[in-house]
Amino acid sequence: MITPAEAGERLRAQDKAATLIEALPWIQRFAGTTMVIKYGGNAMINEDLRRAFAEDIVFLHHMGVHPVVVHGGGPQISALLDRLGIASEFRGGLRVTTPEAMDAVRMVLTGQVGRELVGLVNAHGPYAVGLSGEDGGLLEAVRTGVIVDGEEVDLGLVGEVTGVNPGAILDIIAAGRIPVISTVAPEINDDGGTTGQVLNVNADTAASALAVALGASRMVILTDVEGLYGDWPDKSSLISSLTAGELRTMLPGLEAGMIPKMQACLAAVEGGVDRAAVVDGRMAHSMLLEIFTEAGVGTQVVPEDKHE
Repeated sequence: MITPAEAGERLRAQDKAATLIEALPWIQRFAGTTMVIKYGGNAMINEDLRRAFAEDIVFLHHMGVHPVVVHGGGPQISALLDRLGIASEFRGGLRVTTPEAMDAVRMVLTGQVGRELVGLVNAHGPYAVGLSGEDGGLLEAVRTGVIVDGEEVDLGLVGEVTGVNPGAILDIIAAGRIPVISTVAPEINDDGGTTGQVLNVNADTAASALAVALGASRMVILTDVEGLYGDWPDKSSLISSLTAGELRTMLPGLEAGMIPKMQACLAAVEGGVDRAAVVDGRMAHSMLLEIFTEAGVGTQVVPEDKHE
């Protein structure tokens, strides 16, 4: 005689099996492809979410996907700047980066956040290898400003990625490892040489450039909202899917913090990435739900001819 507790356990096991079966066609579709995952927001500072993210990356690896993790470190950078007495300023959703702030950015991204994430992943096995945009000439960048209220704003040592040399990443993937990339990049002059200066590169736009250069099947950006809203702050206006053209029309009216993320999704799709998505990093395993289930949990951007 099966007890109620045993019956409940069997039902839960059946639900797990059903979830695995639902994921099967997606696993078959994406095995052998590269996915670029931008890690940030609450998923980066909440201990349980940090562990869940590392588990997701290892899961993708064992499903035959080649995950490439790109991370920023906004909260950690702000915390260090506060301790150093250096003011944090954002314009158009991007951090104004002075030479003093750049030292902190480089220290936090490459020396702290990257190392912590490598350690979390490697708690499951010797998988992750950390590198920055400086290593192997991975990223090239030029200084960029931003338009705010119709005027150009100088952001200081902030860069826009103009070139990707993916050889170092491809070597790591070929060795069966997981690249974990911090987004600082050498500045390139008009002649194509380096100036000797390192720039702070927005992690969303860096992930997009890497996804295009790697021919990624997917790019996923973790953030601190459920996705893109058609009429913020109306929560019922959450958009599950839209085309690149629809997003292009919406961009000028978006909240400042969402603009770099949605611009990155648009650039990825226009550069040949099959899907780009923004998902809620405040929910454990949201990335896997977006990739391996029919419903998804965020907002995906698709090419014009693939709108679902």
